[in-house]
Amino acid sequence: MQVIEQYESVVRSYCNNFPTVFEKAVGSCLYDTEGRRYLDFFAGASVLNYGHNHPALKKKLIEYIENDGITHSLDMASSAKVDFLQTFEDLILKPRGMNYKVQFPGPAGTNSVEAALKLARKIKGREKIISFTNAFHGMTLGALSVTGNAFKRSGAGLPLNYSDSMPYCGYFGEDVDTIEYLERFLEDSGSGVDDSAAVIVETIQAEGGIKVAEQKWLQDLQALCRKHDMLFIVDDIQVGCGRTGPFFSFEEAGLDPDIICLSKSLSGYGHPIAVTLLRPELDQWEPGEHNGTFRGNNLAFVTATEAFKQFWADDKLTQEVKAKAELVAQALNKLVAQFPQAKGEVRGRGLLQGIAFENADIAGTVSAVAFENGLIIETSGPEGEVLKLLPPLTITEAELKEGLDIIERSLGEALKRLGISSKEAV
Repeated sequence: MQVIEQYESVVRSYCNNFPTVFEKAVGSCLYDTEGRRYLDFFAGASVLNYGHNHPALKKKLIEYIENDGITHSLDMASSAKVDFLQTFEDLILKPRGMNYKVQFPGPAGTNSVEAALKLARKIKGREKIISFTNAFHGMTLGALSVTGNAFKRSGAGLPLNYSDSMPYCGYFGEDVDTIEYLERFLEDSGSGVDDSAAVIVETIQAEGGIKVAEQKWLQDLQALCRKHDMLFIVDDIQVGCGRTGPFFSFEEAGLDPDIICLSKSLSGYGHPIAVTLLRPELDQWEPGEHNGTFRGNNLAFVTATEAFKQFWADDKLTQEVKAKAELVAQALNKLVAQFPQAKGEVRGRGLLQGIAFENADIAGTVSAVAFENGLIIETSGPEGEVLKLLPPLTITEAELKEGLDIIERSLGEALKRLGISSKEAV
């Protein structure tokens, strides 16, 4: 860690939370240079949904490299891209009755969001985008303008304009329909809210504190977009690729977005890749109007294609995620009951679940204690108040239970360290 501290910028964060030097990773486990094993309930912030170094994906990647396959090609055609697009169509889009063009905007999720916002403004001829409280869409300026987190926004160093933030599902409590609230603004010419090009939404606000939108709320939001001639953009970057069970997080709600943003686990192996899925009639770019040097990662194409074949030719993984999700929910609810002084609330869906604490110090302390006990788990939410579970979807039941046991021990220890032992959290 001395080299890291001496030469790397202090902007780093996960280094501080998990202070060791990792050397190897297999399946659901990481190993540091001392050979210590850490169970991974972080999975690269949902980049590694299929675990570390999955053998089938690794085999295909090594074969491709050994055969001198194309590594970098801008957006030129390559056999790896052809295979990716055809397999994505055959195993992901077509079985779900989805018809989209695929744009490769750049390597990261924020690139996908930037392309979506830019295209929406181009098509509708309007500047404004509607986003939501506690949203997180990326760290570039356009994505930051539709992000709610004040700390992230402040890093922009300039005003973040051309967006209007509206209350997310449940923001005012269960008794307030925030879709009606939003519609009132849109229908009142005196509201100060301009006609907008699009609405961008996460079905689950992962970084925002694992806030889950109700299916009806999402359906009503889509209908509102249609009514007011706004494009409906779903950011599925962290919660897609099976994190909630189905490939897309919005499948069970029956949504039909105009634009979908995907990244993180798309490659299945940790290689950076992002796509922006567009309804065919929205594909109105001029050639080169939106480009980038790394908008076609062939190594990512190879592993993504194999991941589709390994995990999405049937619904086996979806069913496994649902079963594991139930196990996690039961364990977390048991913890909340076991430690009432922590004042915790279980949130989430699929294998994105967590506990929100009234005292924000609890989540961070649990994360630190868990690391001491061989578990990597992060926090989320505006104040870091949510202990957030993101294990690989392929984690075994035994590993899952092992991690949940560590969380139980770590929560008890964290409360002791914080001096919280009464019925009321301080």
